[in-house]
Amino acid sequence: MSRKKFIYQAGLLGAAASLTPLVSSAKNSVQQKKIKVAIIGCGSVSTQYLPHLSKSPYVELVSTCDIIPERAVNAAKKYSIPNNFPSIEKLLAGPAFDLMVNLTNMQEHGRLNKLAINAGKNVWSEKPMATTYQEGKELLELAKKKGVRIWGAPAVVMSPQFAFMAKAINEGKLGKVSAAHAHYGHLGPDWSAFFYEKNGGSMPDLGVYNMVTLTGLLGPVKSVVAMLNIITPERKVSNRPNPIKVEEEDNSMVLMEHASGALSHVQSGFNYFDPYGHAGKGQDKPTVSIWGTEGNLQLIGYDWAPFGVDMATKDNEATQRMATDTGTYVWQQGASAICEAMATGKEPIITAPHALHVLEIIEAARQSQATGRRITLQSTFNYPVIS
Repeated sequence: MSRKKFIYQAGLLGAAASLTPLVSSAKNSVQQKKIKVAIIGCGSVSTQYLPHLSKSPYVELVSTCDIIPERAVNAAKKYSIPNNFPSIEKLLAGPAFDLMVNLTNMQEHGRLNKLAINAGKNVWSEKPMATTYQEGKELLELAKKKGVRIWGAPAVVMSPQFAFMAKAINEGKLGKVSAAHAHYGHLGPDWSAFFYEKNGGSMPDLGVYNMVTLTGLLGPVKSVVAMLNIITPERKVSNRPNPIKVEEEDNSMVLMEHASGALSHVQSGFNYFDPYGHAGKGQDKPTVSIWGTEGNLQLIGYDWAPFGVDMATKDNEATQRMATDTGTYVWQQGASAICEAMATGKEPIITAPHALHVLEIIEAARQSQATGRRITLQSTFNYPVIS
């Protein structure tokens, strides 16, 4: 058996082993009209998630939670949510819910997700789902043991543009895919210190989008080489009185060797002058490029907010703008999509093994920088994401 076939089959088995029946923790949840949802973390990201969740016909917002109690209170008032709590312990002891949506600081994701899973709750986690690959593996194993599920952001595989690119690659329109590049950067968030503290960094905040996109399109990665550094050693953020020391990378270059043989590169950082800014409004240039022996694809707009794909092939050499319909896709729709899947019993295309694989890529990149070596990965996931 070839290495490529072995990795592909291992991905199928690994993904299957990590899955429990959808919404098995909620009684008769496939039949129930709405999924009961609790939000933990009522900061900036919640201002994007809550409007989307509140409009979903599959969602009943039950509780909010934040260690800054007034944020939980204000969010509950704004969206007519009946309960609010100042800690996860009180949240879990409060009114029942089916899915916890974790929008807290990334360093807290693994700990809080574990508490929720141990309490028999399904979890949608903002990226990353855990601090380390090992912690992420343990979360998946715990979820399986408890009969619940965990899913992790980002939701980039749900965009119509991702689907178009995946279909073109799967149908062989690019021939043998050989190389790809993706980038995302800006001058860095100024509202919280956690982006720059240990286990923060530009990769789990920004590069993660590109890593999910490229692995989703090209398949699992078998090894990683990276160079990372800190360009701006001190930052001023609004939730600290004094400048803070930057502890994780704010500048990264990650080279990935896919099991298919393709090589791809992800560039991300917090030191990029970008006229489109953090919100990415108006970005009309390629941010993801894929080349093959018979064609190429260029994703127009950021992969979390795309609006077209430029395509050129051997049969049609003139580049054409395609897949310009964005449909209803927005980057913050992941939790809403999981609620729909839970309510209907339809398996989502977002999977925990894929998120875990990307977490291992981030960890491997840091190990490569620390050792100067190429790092071999252990994990894989079910590929192709879209058949």
